[in-house]
Amino acid sequence: ASRKTQAKMRSVFLYGKQREVLAYDEVVMLKNLRCPVRLVWVFRKTRWVAFFSTDLTLSAQQVIEYYGARWKIESGFKEIRQEIGSAKSQTRNAHAVINHLNFCMMATTITWIYADRIKADPQRRHVVKGRTSFAFSDVRRLIADAALSEDFLRLWPDREKCRQNTFVSLLLRMVA
Repeated sequence: ASRKTQAKMRSVFLYGKQREVLAYDEVVMLKNLRCPVRLVWVFRKTRWVAFFSTDLTLSAQQVIEYYGARWKIESGFKEIRQEIGSAKSQTRNAHAVINHLNFCMMATTITWIYADRIKADPQRRHVVKGRTSFAFSDVRRLIADAALSEDFLRLWPDREKCRQNTFVSLLLRMVA
């Protein structure tokens, strides 16, 4: 309660919008880390949420924005692990695991490049109340539908004339 009186409304860029949040920050010494940290308390709905950073040059707004961006990073890892299938690898040596992970990351990148270039947002497969943006699985479904269409094979040159792996070439051209 005493911190709530000292908290200020701060303008931060979170989840694609400029938002106002009630926050209080102070620099404290952590015994277990043996160093000072910037502690930022943010009031969210009914309770306080604490964030901290060992980088004392960051402002309270920057700490809040960085923690907000972490959710996008975590959802990106979830896409690679669950949607693309990096967790389902059955390889045993380190080189094969690295190759598999790199291919999964490339597939994710290509999917988001495709999503960025389509004119209309795909329709949500699983509608979430209050959410208008589409999900990774919605874009993946669009790509699968396009790959199964009859026009998809026109991207490849004549197989008899080409000696290189045309699928890999196509992927690399799309990324470039």
